[in-house]
Parts: sequence; structure tokens; C-alpha cells
Amino acid sequence: MRFPRSVPAGVAASVLLSGALSGCDVAVGDGDGPTEVVIAADLELSGSMASLGAAYQRALQLKIEQVNTSGLLAGRTLTLRVSDNRSDPTSSLRNVGTFADDPAVAAIVTGGCGECAIAAAKTINDRRVPTISLAAANAVSNPVSDQRYLFKLAPNAADSAAALVAELARAKVRGVAVLHADDAYGRGGLAAIGTELRKAGIDLVGTAKVRPTDTDLSQPVSSLVDAAPEALVVFTFADQAALAAISADAAGFDGSLYFDAAAAGDLFLPRSAAQATDNATLIFTHTLVIDDVIATTPAKAARKQWFRDYTSRYGNYSGVASFAADAVQLIAEAVGKVGGNRDRIREVLETAQMDGLSGPIRLTPDNHSGLMPQALTLLVARSGRWRLAS
Repeated sequence: MRFPRSVPAGVAASVLLSGALSGCDVAVGDGDGPTEVVIAADLELSGSMASLGAAYQRALQLKIEQVNTSGLLAGRTLTLRVSDNRSDPTSSLRNVGTFADDPAVAAIVTGGCGECAIAAAKTINDRRVPTISLAAANAVSNPVSDQRYLFKLAPNAADSAAALVAELARAKVRGVAVLHADDAYGRGGLAAIGTELRKAGIDLVGTAKVRPTDTDLSQPVSSLVDAAPEALVVFTFADQAALAAISADAAGFDGSLYFDAAAAGDLFLPRSAAQATDNATLIFTHTLVIDDVIATTPAKAARKQWFRDYTSRYGNYSGVASFAADAVQLIAEAVGKVGGNRDRIREVLETAQMDGLSGPIRLTPDNHSGLMPQALTLLVARSGRWRLAS
């Protein structure tokens, strides 16, 4: 593959590695369609999940620029169109409907709001617009028979729960309390970890739920601390996970903190939470701490390059950025094969496989949730940032 002379070596390496590792030919195939192909994004740019939506938008824009600059879609250009759903399912449904009505939109990427993706699922499938959701809720991609055009790239609650409980068992923890968001993902996480705890013979000594919009977690966290658990497991997004850690510290909790994958945010934790989160364990992908990893494979080299590219552009690294970048890569490869035809893009996505920036991704007609459980590992908070657990 020959790149234009103006393409920086890092950009070329990042895109080439992502494409080569997928096992797919990214060169333009026999598909017909316009030279400008629109990827629409329905993101949480305001509301309770605004920090998450901003990270997705940055990653989508950077990855699309890399694909376009590389020349991998010779003759075609990807364009990003973004709408703010305000972390609200009604707004999200309206945005998705608008995108679906526009024939220039070849595919949609939706953000971390599980309720938003679930509410829009019927429109997505009725309008036959291939969509990759970055939300983790299980119902986003299940049942597959009802979600033929909807795919998911995010850690699954069952996989996170299994990894968390394996670590709790290794640490010989006997009693656990769970704080979870009162949403589709948080409730699914509670059910999943409850199943895993029972299998491991670990007691669930207390549970508490918080609304995704809550900013004062002192009461529910205190109620869990009063149950005297050895470990507190948190199934919330990053902002609330930091608040939970601060509240647990203020309540005198001296046990261990464990965060589910949805709690992953920036590489550097908020200063206000640095002390409270010290030695906390997070289940997530290598991408957040890839600077701790030796690049012994092409996949790891691609992840390190993406980490450098994102950090160079934006100053800090967001753990969720790789999911958005992988969504672009999957769509770009489909466009390279079949052009902007929505039905044919869906067909390509449904059998897509790649060793992505997030980890191994496998989509099948029976499984529309692509991130493999092998992508997850243990991270630990030290001195205000996440590190790879030894």
C-alpha cells in the first residue's frame, strides 16, 4: 500500500495495522455509491453523560481523519455528522430518525447511553440503517433476531462480572457490596455479578442503586459501608465511580474498591478522587494503559500508536476512545468492500473480525456484541492514574 508523501508515518502505521489485522481487504471493492460517505453519530454531548460523549466525538473525528488521509478508501471520503442526544432517549430517537431518512448516511454510531440505543432500536431496524452502539447494556444487541441492523462495541456485563469475581476469589474476599446505576446496564451488571458470586461462594452483603444523574452518593454508599463488606464493587460510569470512591473514603471504608469496565474514563483520574481511588481495581482493556505494554505484536503496536495519536491531539487519553475508533474501522472496511449500500454494509458487519484497538472483535449472525472477553484485563489506580496490574 503506497500512501501520499504528506501522510505522517504514525498515521499510516495506525491505519495500516488496523486494516491488516482485521483479516479484511480494505481497498475499494465493487460497491457503488457517492464519493462522500457519511457516518452519523448520536452522542451524549450534554446532560449526565457529556464527558463520555465528548470522548467519543474526539475519537470518531481523529479516526475518520486517519482513514481519509491514508487513502485506504481511494475515491471515497468519510464524513462525520454529529447530533447531541442530551443523554435523553427521546432526543436520541429523533436524531436517529433524522439520520435514517438521509440517504447520504451509510451508517450510524451511537454513544454510551444504553436506554437511547434501546429506544431507537425499532427505528434502526425498520429503516434498515446499520448502527454500531458504544453502549454496554446487553439489551442493545439482544435478541439478535430483533436487532439485525444494530451492533455493539463495549464490554459486556457478564464478561466484566466474571473477571471481577475471579479476582475477588483470588483475593479470598468473603463479602461484597454492589453499587450500581439504576439503568439497563447497571441492573444487568447486578444480575451478572450476583450469578458469579453465587458460583464462587462469595456473599453479597448489600446492594444500592443510584440514578445516572445523581451527584450526591453519600447516602447509598454509606448504607453499603455499614454492611461491612470486604470489597465494594461499582457498576456506574466514570464520573459516578469517582464520586462513589470519595463517598466510601469519607464513610471510613477500609476495604477494597473494584470498578466494572463501564467506570473507565480518562487515563488520569480527577485530582479530587486520586487519594480515594488509590489501589482500586478496574476491569478494562489494555488500551487505557497501553503505554505500560511492550509492543510484541502488530496489534499492540497499533494500539500504542493510537494512544500516542489521541494523546498528542487531545492531551489526555480516554479509555473509551478505542471503541469509537474500532467502530469507524469496521464501517470503513465495509464501505471499502461494498460502498455506501446500507444492506450490504450490514452484511459485512455481521461477519466482521479484527484484532482492534480495543482488543479482539468478532461479530456473527448469532452474536452482535463484538468485543471478546479476552480483551479484558486488570488495571489498578496508582498515584492518580491507571496502571496495568502486575
